[in-house]
Amino acid sequence: MPGGIEPCAKSRFKAADVDVNSLATSSREDSRRDASLARQIWLHVRLLSDYFAQYAKVRISYRGDFFISTAASITATIFSLLFVVVLFRRVQSLAGWRFEEVTFLYGFSLIPYGFFNVLSLNLYEFGNTYIMEGKFDRILLRPVSSLFQVLFETFRIESFQEVVTGSCVLIWSAERLGIHWTFSDTVLLLFWAVCGGIIYVSFFLLLSTVSFWFEDRIGVHPPFWNVIAFGRYPLSIYSSYIQFILSWIIPFGFASFYPSVHLLGRAEFVQYARIVPLIAAACLTISITAWNFGTRHYSSTGS
Repeated sequence: MPGGIEPCAKSRFKAADVDVNSLATSSREDSRRDASLARQIWLHVRLLSDYFAQYAKVRISYRGDFFISTAASITATIFSLLFVVVLFRRVQSLAGWRFEEVTFLYGFSLIPYGFFNVLSLNLYEFGNTYIMEGKFDRILLRPVSSLFQVLFETFRIESFQEVVTGSCVLIWSAERLGIHWTFSDTVLLLFWAVCGGIIYVSFFLLLSTVSFWFEDRIGVHPPFWNVIAFGRYPLSIYSSYIQFILSWIIPFGFASFYPSVHLLGRAEFVQYARIVPLIAAACLTISITAWNFGTRHYSSTGS
């Protein structure tokens, strides 16, 4: 009997040794993957910092052009806000929304829109600059994500004023409405602003991928760019058809309106605010998938 038990014990020990070795190998592979991912993230963070620093130096070196562009951007933002002021001189409320509530919504909408505008320049000019002029070939030759390069090669620095202006309007409106901010409210506001910026970037990135198949200098962006303004006003002033489009087809309502409803403490539409991160994640996933598909089927200009 003892002689019959020993081979089984040895086989169990051998099996255990194999399991331990495989676990150790798997652990080392996981560690290498984690280290590689960390290096890639750090590399892209450094590249983003270098891209921005270099572009800012070049942009600010032409001081006259930079200050004129910034002044023009501020003027356009102020005139858009003055439209709200003029509107409420004629009406007491807008579909049950008071003046301060509308300016609160308007101020919040400028924050994700400002973040988006800082990064959107190349998306707007992607078809013309990268596809028709053949600059996308240069992008593909570099050992860095093509999407990362397109988004962060240039910036619209003057659009940071929209973030600042929107924040000022938001704070003024909140004080008039008697809203007292807690730390968690501030974090939530910033989180939703980032989600809103992701929604804008993702949607226009998706539109940019059309240029892989249909070469056009203007692209399909301009009509949709104007739709952003619809999200700066309460969706309840529009028909149910428009509300559906601005929520589930062109999801700009999730970038500004639904988060504002929650921050204002209004009961209507409040349930939609909870799925803003999911909408942002879905939009980003769809747009990146379309981008990767487009790059795989991209044919060089040959020039």
